This record gives sequence, C-alpha cells and structure tokens, in this order.
Amino acid sequence: MILIIGGFAQGKTEYVKAKYNIPDENVFDAVLPKEPIPAGTVVINHLHLLVKENLSDENTEDEVTEYVKNNPDCIIICDEIGNGIVPMDKKEREYRERTGRLLIRLAREADEVERIICGIPQKIK
Repeated sequence: MILIIGGFAQGKTEYVKAKYNIPDENVFDAVLPKEPIPAGTVVINHLHLLVKENLSDENTEDEVTEYVKNNPDCIIICDEIGNGIVPMDKKEREYRERTGRLLIRLAREADEVERIICGIPQKIK
C-alpha cells in the first residue's frame, strides 16, 4: 500500500494518477469500493472525508485497515488536517483525531509514504 498525504489542493491526486498511470475510473472519492475493479490499482482519494462522513460508525478505521489488508496494492490519498488551530467543535476535534490515528496505522503498514507540497513529492518512507 502507498500512502500519499499533503495539504488541500497540493496536487496529490494528479501526482498519483500521473506517476502510477491510474485511470479516472480507478479513483474512488471518500468511499471504499464494494466490488473488485476489473484491472489496475485502486486509489482511495479523500480518506479524511470518508472518516468525517462515517464519524458515527466506530468501525470505520477497522474497515479501512481491513480493505488495505485485502488490497495491498491500493493507494490512499489524504489531506493533512491535523495542523493548525484546534477546532472548538467537539465533532471537528474527534474527526481530526480519528483521521490522524488512522493515518498513523496506515503509515506503519505502508510500503511507501509520500507528502506532496505544491505538486512536489517528499518521500517520507
């Protein structure tokens, strides 16, 4: 599994599609594919939004890690949301906390981790 992180609108998706020759139909936005795709690498884009949209589901993080375990060649793309001002809203804090903890789990298991800034990759792992 490859994990790609970076700030909002830093070119993460474009970078992944170009580097790994990923067609649009293999990019899933804030969802885990229910059915296997016919060919190629699956990209889960906007992981942070998947977590946010499923905040009431306590199994979301386990579902993501199970998906990655069963699809070890997938690529996960996530915005960095934990930097900056801590939100006053409890739900926003929980969303950031859960996303951060999930990214730690994924980074630990990832074959590669890259951070994209201004479209430029920085290899972390």
